[in-house]
Amino acid sequence: MKIVAVTACPTGIAHTYMAADVLKKAAAKLGVSIKVETQGAMGVENVLTPVDIVSADLVIIASDIEIEDKNRFLGINSKQFPIETILTDVEGILKKYLF
Repeated sequence: MKIVAVTACPTGIAHTYMAADVLKKAAAKLGVSIKVETQGAMGVENVLTPVDIVSADLVIIASDIEIEDKNRFLGINSKQFPIETILTDVEGILKKYLF
């Protein structure tokens, strides 16, 4: 299984990176590969490539704002969640949509 994710929050500081961190930890715990793009105060980091996106079993968008370049996920299995949901129930979300 492979996931790609984008995290972003209104200020682009704490929650963007906290969500990325919990996604990475939960994926590792569940034995799932993940790459997380952050769209924060430092700009876009760890950019998802077209190959990353099309080879993913699931795209997770963890954001309370409109993310940059969202149209690249059209036609791809993607789910969007508020940052708070990712921070409080990331394992439940991954289990629900992957297994």
